[in-house]
Order: sequence, then structure tokens, then C-alpha cells
Amino acid sequence: MHTIEAEYLVVGAGAMGMAFIDTLITETDARVVLVDRYHQPGGHWTTAYPFVRLHQPSAFYGVNSVKLGSDTVDQIGWNEGLYELATAGEVCAYYDHVMRRQFLPTGRVSYFPMSEYRGLHDGKGRFTTLAGADYAVDVARRVVDATYMRVMVPSMRPPPYPLAAGVECIAPNDLPRLAARERYVIVGAGKTGIDTCLWLLGQGIAPDRLTWIMPRDSWLLDRATLQPGSLFADRIKAVFAAQVRAITDAESVDDLFCRLEDAGALLRIDPAIRPTMYRCATVTGAELEQLRRIADVVRMGHVLRIDADKMVLDGGAVAIDHRAALYVDCTADGAEKRPATPIFDAGRITLQSVRGCQQVFSAALVAHVEATYPDDTVKNQLCVPLPHPDTDLDWLRITQAYYRNQLHWLDDPDLTAWLSATRLDIFGHLMGSLLASASAKPRVRDRIVSMAKSALSASATKLDQLMLDSVAV
Repeated sequence: MHTIEAEYLVVGAGAMGMAFIDTLITETDARVVLVDRYHQPGGHWTTAYPFVRLHQPSAFYGVNSVKLGSDTVDQIGWNEGLYELATAGEVCAYYDHVMRRQFLPTGRVSYFPMSEYRGLHDGKGRFTTLAGADYAVDVARRVVDATYMRVMVPSMRPPPYPLAAGVECIAPNDLPRLAARERYVIVGAGKTGIDTCLWLLGQGIAPDRLTWIMPRDSWLLDRATLQPGSLFADRIKAVFAAQVRAITDAESVDDLFCRLEDAGALLRIDPAIRPTMYRCATVTGAELEQLRRIADVVRMGHVLRIDADKMVLDGGAVAIDHRAALYVDCTADGAEKRPATPIFDAGRITLQSVRGCQQVFSAALVAHVEATYPDDTVKNQLCVPLPHPDTDLDWLRITQAYYRNQLHWLDDPDLTAWLSATRLDIFGHLMGSLLASASAKPRVRDRIVSMAKSALSASATKLDQLMLDSVAV
């Protein structure tokens, strides 16, 4: 048994674990042991399908101290005119660079890939390496669970429904390696399903050769409203102001979604169908046009099984000859809605989102709060976890909770300053652009912050009321 001493034992070298460590070792002199079961850092990115790209600009992703990408605007493709989106290969190479060029040279990070964490025994964190060596970590401060959010992609497990003999059902990873098929059946309507549909259309597959199994329609975000830099600042401010107005003026939940759609804050694929899902997926206007080309959309619930001549779903059966069809399983829950648990708890940190669907920013903020504030009560007040969204009403829930969190942060001038300078914080970029010109005029800055706090507080209160009214109906 080998024994190591460290202030922190971090379990999981995925996006959240890497963002946490980066901020922690930047702001403290802590020693960290990092244990991960994969062969390289990056978590689910190491097994993702090859054509996946970020759904947000590279500028907001990764770790805080190292820029991802080159801050360029795409000149071609369906993301044309917007900031670049890193590919899976670029993300994996980026995390490998961060590990080898940033973390390990400090001498304060010990990294153990291909290792299995065994939990705490006799007060020490235990893990076993691929070679069979057993380690015990004497943790002076905390064990950090960076695996709680349980990111799952299709390549990590078989399809969750039975398949008849001869039925060909693959994960999206296998698509680029296979010969063309007469028909493609895409099962799942989340980010992976969207990516797969767009990839097939981008390869020139005619939309009438696609069948899209869509258990629920989803509200989508316009990626143009989630952009860094001065080029998009005015548009983002306008959409944020319109979102606040929509919340303020809404008379019901249905009315709110209509107003948000009119304001450009939310989009949907079929204007005739009211979405009941929200998972933070983003699209551009061009991508939305492409998705609307797919006419054969099956809205009969989830797939229960696939027989040789038909699919059986919650709402009935659809005849499909398996000899002509390739099924692409896109049903893995990439962002599972896990129960919230206190982030700071005695000798443990459980990494979770503190802003909806911004996991890497959340992990960096948790590390900053850990490094800066004195006790767990204060830390948990600043870092209230937000479970990932799933239903349309979850848009209200996470927006309300995020506004409440943001109000706590704006009450702290030092934290506000940290946020405005943080590369990973979308809202911080907005606040930074609002406050920068007033940096020499504290009263003007105070007035801007006061106006933001007033708008956030009123919106959070209104969202509370709308959610209560929706339950009462």
C-alpha cells in the first residue's frame, strides 16, 4: 500500500474536475491527487462521437486559466457568423495540454489515470491503478466528487430497449465508419439526436431518408444569444432585457413561453407543437432550418422495443423493415437530472451546477469559494446547486434559482469582481461590459449593479408565483 499526502483528493478528471483543480491551484498552494478511470483527462469527451461539437462557444468552456480555441468567428457552415465550437478531438487535446503543461509542472498535482476509486477507509481515500497498485491518500482538507453529475453518452452503454435478431442499432460513434443505408432512424431528441440529424444532413443524406423518433419536443436556445465579445454585446443585452420583461409581463406559464419565443430567448422545431422538454440544447437559425426539413418525425413516446418489421413505442407501433434501416441510438442521458445535495459538507465537496447547464463555470466558482470563504455555511449560501433541467417547467426553476444565486454573488463586491473577470462566466462577460466604462465612477457602477439586482429580484419573485400558479391549475 502506497500512502500519499494531499490537501485535496479529486475523483474524476472530466470537465468539472479539471475546472475545479485549475482554479484551486491558481488561487491556493494546495496539493491535489487526481484519480480517474479513463486513460486521459476529459471524461465523457474521450468516448464521445467524433462529429460532436460544443453547443456553446469555445470561449466559455474548459478551465479558467487556459483559453480553448482561437477566439475566431466561423466563416462557413451552419455556425457561420458565430464564435467557433470546439470538436471532440480539440477538447481532448486541450485537456491533455492543460494536464501536461499547466497542472503537472506545478509539482502540486499527482495524476492517476486508469485508476478506480474505492472510497474512504480508515479516514483515507483508497484507489487502485490499472497495474494493481493500491494507494491510500491522507486527505488534509476535502475529497472532491467530480463524478456526481454522471454524464452519460450512447457509447457508454447498449441501447435501453430490446432488439430483434438482425436489427442493426448503433451509437453515433459508429456512423462515420459505416456504408450508406437506405433509411436512418434516429432515436432520441436531445443534443445527441440533434447533432446526429445535422451530421447526416450535412453529409448530403436527403431528409426523406431520415426518421426521427422524438418522444418530446424541446425548447431550444438560440446560440447567437450566447456569444462572447463586444461584437454580440448589444444583442445579448437586448435579449436578456427582453427575457426579464417577458417574465415580468407574463400572466401564466404558457404566456411566458410565448413571450420568450417572441423575444428570441427560446426556439422550437415545430411551431405547431408546444414543447414539454428543456435540456439547454442550442441551435443556430441555419441549423433550425435544417432540422425542420425532416418530415418523418414520430411523436409516439419512447421506444419500448424494435422488432424485425416494426418499432413499438409508448403510443403504438410504426412499421419499418429492419433490412433497410439503420437505427442510431441517441437516448443516453447526457445531463441527468440528479437530486441536489449540499456542495460543501464536512470533509467533502460534491461538484454540481450553480448556474443552469454551465458545469465548468460552476466548478471553477466552487473552487474559488472554497479557496476564499471561511466556513461551509457561507460557502453553501453562495453555491446553491441547480439540478439539470428536463421539462419545460425546469426552465422556470433553474432561471429562478440562478437569479437567486446571482443576487447573492452581487451582494459581494469582491466576488462580483472575480466573476466579471472570469473567462468561463457568460453573465460575467455581460456585467463586465456594463461596468467597464464606469470603472472610474463608483457611483455609476453601484447604480448599474443596483439596477441588475432589482431586475433579478423582481424576476425571481415573479417566477416563484408562476410556478405556484402552474401547480394550482
